[in-house]
Amino acid sequence: MSARIYTDRDADLEFLRGKTCAVIGYGAQGRAHALNLKDSGMRVLVGLPPRSKSRRIARAQGLEVVCTTDAAGHGQIIFLAVPDTQMPAIYEKEIAPSLSAGKTLLLAHGFAIFYRTIVPPKDVDVIMVAPKGLGPMVRREFVHGRGVPALFAVSQNPTKRGKKTALAWAKAIGCTRAGVIETTFRDETETDLFGEQAVLCGGVSALVRAGFETLVRAGYAPELAYFECLHELKFIVDLIHEAGIDGMRSLISETAKWGDLSVGPRIIDRAVQNKMETVLEEIHSGKFARNWLRETKSGRKRYAKLLTESRDHPIEKVGARLRGLMSWNAKAKPAARRDRK
Repeated sequence: MSARIYTDRDADLEFLRGKTCAVIGYGAQGRAHALNLKDSGMRVLVGLPPRSKSRRIARAQGLEVVCTTDAAGHGQIIFLAVPDTQMPAIYEKEIAPSLSAGKTLLLAHGFAIFYRTIVPPKDVDVIMVAPKGLGPMVRREFVHGRGVPALFAVSQNPTKRGKKTALAWAKAIGCTRAGVIETTFRDETETDLFGEQAVLCGGVSALVRAGFETLVRAGYAPELAYFECLHELKFIVDLIHEAGIDGMRSLISETAKWGDLSVGPRIIDRAVQNKMETVLEEIHSGKFARNWLRETKSGRKRYAKLLTESRDHPIEKVGARLRGLMSWNAKAKPAARRDRK
């Protein structure tokens, strides 16, 4: 059964008008949501610590900035746009005391609610609007009159207005222009974590490095290995993003297409899928969340070690040198991190 897709005609901005939208944090998603809400005619307060460097940026972009506790106190809808690992402390100290009956707590990812790192009172609405794109894309598409798709969910709904509020927020940030789908906090959390680990981040980066290492060990120049296994990946991903996998195949050579169809399943075979199923079960059981929270509380030593080892991989050194030769990349900066949290 296909999911229902909600669009602009299904959402009413009147459910936000007259209310103060408090955006806590001004990272990738916080900035995009705050600016899009403002441009949609909503009253926005940005809550930031007194010494935050983002205060000056937010004010320069026309937003009203107050301390986090004041934003939470004045906001009828409070959007927690901070990382999952920082959320519990910020919530307990600066948000929870202001969560009175009838208010709405909004998140862009289900992790904190689903794994109960924060537990809101029962008399507030708890909703989620999760854009399927990085913060800069959410802003850019909105400015261009378009939008990125999103998921939305309602976890608590004592006011009986949770769904309408979520749809109104999605419309105010431009997501209903592209379509939004209703889900649950659990399903969003588990599919998001799985996608990041098995495909989008963990799977792709491991596949790229493995291909690079295979070519280099076979005696091919690292530069050739970099171009074939990393540099050209963007072209293929762009085609898939625009036209789907079959659409991508219609635009590549017959030789490439035959290699895709006949060799791809030998690389990503049933053994890989079995490992993916194990990863999904670890997410489903909460094992991944427990391990990650434990790693965070213990100082992230293994996390730091793994990051250092990855940064020291030969593909990074080769890539930095080759990208430096591309003049159009000289001043380019990587997109802001995927920080909905």
